[in-house]
Amino acid sequence: MDDKITIIEGPPPVFEPVQDGWALGLTEGPRLPLTLLTRLRTFNGPALVERCYRRWHLSQPIHLEYRNDMGLEETAPIVAARSVATDDGHVLLLWIQLDPQKVRLELDSGRMKSRAMRIIRIKRK
Repeated sequence: MDDKITIIEGPPPVFEPVQDGWALGLTEGPRLPLTLLTRLRTFNGPALVERCYRRWHLSQPIHLEYRNDMGLEETAPIVAARSVATDDGHVLLLWIQLDPQKVRLELDSGRMKSRAMRIIRIKRK
């Protein structure tokens, strides 16, 4: 169970395009993956960040597991994590990477104040 972080309730996560230069530097290889940020409310953010660090220290991947808009399970590799304490509790910031050839991005229709995007997978291996 330490190889993933699972969203067990609530709506599908909202993914935002990455604007930070350091996060763009996480990409390697002949094809550039799509790096996105999601913000999740959590009971204990620091423990989840520590879970990520333990996996990375062992050179092992850790994934975000969530349900998409159709209720199907999806996973995405987590490449960076940070916990932020707010007045309402902890917020977990997760940077994930997806293969741009396997997803379609849709701009949010204005429900959110930020320029957030939802991820919809349209191709499968």
